Amino acid sequence: MINFKENIARGLARETGLDADELMRKIETPPDHKMGDYAFPTFMLAKTMRKNPKAIAEELKDALADVEGMSKVVAQGPYLNFFVDSTALAKSVLDAVVEQGENFGSSDIGEGKNVVIEYSSPNIAKPFHIGHIRTTIIGDALKRIYRHLGYNVEAVNHLGDYGTQFGMMIEAYKLWGDDELINQNPIPELVKLYVKINKEAEENKELIDKSREWFSKLEKGDEEAVSLWQWFRDVSLKEFKRVYDLLDIEFDSYRGESYYGELMVEAVEEIKSKGLLVEDKGAQIINLDEYDLPPAIIIKSDGSTIYLTRDIATAIFRKNEYDFYKNIYVVGSQQILHFQQMKAILKLMGYDWADDCVHIPFGMVSLPEGTMSTRKGKVVYLEDVLNRAIDKVDVILKEREEKNGSKMDNRETLARQVGIGAVKFQELFNQRIKDYVFDWDRTLSFEGETGPYVQYTHARMNSLLQKGGFDPARPVDVSKLEKEEEKELLQMLYGFNQIIVDSHEKCEPYFITRYITESAKIFNKYYANTPILVEDEAVKEARLLLVYGVKNMIRIGLNLLGIQAPDKM
Repeated sequence: MINFKENIARGLARETGLDADELMRKIETPPDHKMGDYAFPTFMLAKTMRKNPKAIAEELKDALADVEGMSKVVAQGPYLNFFVDSTALAKSVLDAVVEQGENFGSSDIGEGKNVVIEYSSPNIAKPFHIGHIRTTIIGDALKRIYRHLGYNVEAVNHLGDYGTQFGMMIEAYKLWGDDELINQNPIPELVKLYVKINKEAEENKELIDKSREWFSKLEKGDEEAVSLWQWFRDVSLKEFKRVYDLLDIEFDSYRGESYYGELMVEAVEEIKSKGLLVEDKGAQIINLDEYDLPPAIIIKSDGSTIYLTRDIATAIFRKNEYDFYKNIYVVGSQQILHFQQMKAILKLMGYDWADDCVHIPFGMVSLPEGTMSTRKGKVVYLEDVLNRAIDKVDVILKEREEKNGSKMDNRETLARQVGIGAVKFQELFNQRIKDYVFDWDRTLSFEGETGPYVQYTHARMNSLLQKGGFDPARPVDVSKLEKEEEKELLQMLYGFNQIIVDSHEKCEPYFITRYITESAKIFNKYYANTPILVEDEAVKEARLLLVYGVKNMIRIGLNLLGIQAPDKM
């Protein structure tokens, strides 16, 4: 596509002798499109040109009239306002839509760069609950966004399959476990055991000591401890896989914390060899005063390791394994200090790539009655949320069947696409850092700025294209796109790549969610005011090509969010 901003910068560089890249950084987007598509403040030229900024704007407007893709250049006070030629915009954008197809909005900025994204990472033997929805859906969206921009992405599910809680699980199983019940309903039964031992341990501290003994045995490779741990892991993964299938989410690696056992020993030895460990009340810690951070425990007083120790070993492994450009952790905001300490320790160890480890925090989900807790049994299963969303959509579709007196061929598939899409869209519609209280009605609402609204807009456009017999291979006279709303839609298409780039730079999928929602709104307004399938063949074909472009953009945008775009609703 034509880079209008770059063309303006080159024109300015030609007339002023200044650096084009520096000039391009100064080009702005006016607050009102009636003022132009781009604006350049001439204040920065006053010193070199020794003139009043207003006079500079007047002088340059005629000299820049030949900038490619501009219909006019206007001096307004100390600003130069540039108006993009609608036909040049339409041709540039719609040619790209047809030529790039599925790759529209993509780029090669990530070519040759490896990115590791860690997300979801539930604990085995515990429920996959609504609290996991944010890391799972945000992480999957980032994976898709990075891949669309040409990065080599390794999607990692860093399973919580290690730690003292597994000593508790083994002790609980030995006391009260029932193999038949666990095999029939694995996670709920294991959760019952976990809740029970936590409750009993409040009164009986001996259970804590026995749990620690079991975890110590597990670390040392005790046959019974490892066998039970492996069983808990296998049945948990089977349950998790069912939820991931519902969400249409896949991973490249399921290496959990346990994978890094030997590597963790090596990391601890390396930390010792560099003289970083200090004994404190029987524990081994690292002083982080240099980074204005509290000291970090590496080995507890009982000799066991903690999450931080394992994450240090994991980061070193990933650098060696993938030579990453970025190592991204999609983990809740409660762990900000944890990742600050991890990066500081890696720097003290001499690793210059420590800053390439990036924590992407997000706000937490709570229930109306308070924070969720597996220990207390206060959880909402994610699978229940997803199935309830699907069921609700199915009821709506049944009502539509009854009203129309005909059955849908794909009602079950559509209910799943729209139901899951509604949940994902709700999660990705706001900035990730905000906390929120989970609410069934709000999450499953099908009114206003929702996933179903955007999906329905996509289906409506698909229907229009079918009725109009649209063929993207046919030549089209794009100069017929003269309406203001047509230019608005073309500008949305033109800005799609930049919004994806912005989304990946800030690791904020909501940029895309809001963008395609706004595009759907503009299209629906356009559709309400402008007939598409008109008798004038040239006008009809031009408008259908625009519809095709916007439909393609919305479908790609939904896909980047992990949401399917039904062709018919």
